Amino acid sequence: MVSMKRKIIVNTLVGLAFLAIVIWAILSLGVGNKQNKDTQATAQKDDWQRIKQEKQITIGLDDTFVPMGFRNKEGNIVGFDVDLANAVFKSMDIKVKWQPIDWSMKETELNTGNIDAIWNGYTKTTARAKQVAFSDTYHRATQVLVTLKKNNINRFSDMKGKVLGDQTASSGDEGFNKYPDVLKQYVKDQKVVGYDTFDKAFNDLNAGRIDGLLIDEDYARYYVAHQPNPKDYTVTVGAFPVDMTAVGFRKSDNKLREAVNKALTQFKKDGRLQQIENKWFAN
Repeated sequence: MVSMKRKIIVNTLVGLAFLAIVIWAILSLGVGNKQNKDTQATAQKDDWQRIKQEKQITIGLDDTFVPMGFRNKEGNIVGFDVDLANAVFKSMDIKVKWQPIDWSMKETELNTGNIDAIWNGYTKTTARAKQVAFSDTYHRATQVLVTLKKNNINRFSDMKGKVLGDQTASSGDEGFNKYPDVLKQYVKDQKVVGYDTFDKAFNDLNAGRIDGLLIDEDYARYYVAHQPNPKDYTVTVGAFPVDMTAVGFRKSDNKLREAVNKALTQFKKDGRLQQIENKWFAN
């Protein structure tokens, strides 16, 4: 009789424990679904009306990416894209709030609503087009190889068996793998050392920890030109295609994208875009 009672109690406890697990799972699923719906709602909403009402837009950037967007000696965010974006939105009576982000997480930052646009030497690529909507192209550049002149690397094939660096999730990183016959076939183990920012990569290049750096041409030429001894570096152009630079928006933000495209078209016509380019790219 006692044994039977114990069995009933044990079975009851097991049943209660199972019921608690089921309830917990249902509640967790509900919270997860709500979070997913909230994220989807953020991604699907056109935020142009909100931006106009608040008269402010948040733009994400890598604040070490010279000369597109970086911090000067005073700690202020400056650069070609900074000047251009500020001017574009000033013409709409909207202020830009610049938000430094982890570049490898840029699309996630955009689509979860932490930023409203990516405007920082952002290259149009097929992979990125799956996650964002691009503005019209407003600038062009290519990927180049930067090396120390003393190492006598004057063409991509001279990197045979040598260590290459680049920025993780950059257009150069994508191109390295997309066009393996251009540079990847030569470098050590056909692999690249990834850095979260290019300034860290340059530190390793200067220290001899890597032999070459695959990098955006604008960054390379600006960096080299502003070094104490620019002649210490070699900038080599290879067979990578020309990069088309644009602004990245959420796919739902059609009106915002249209407004920026309209402004960019006007800036091209009246010479304001050329003036800003001359300021930052005329060495």
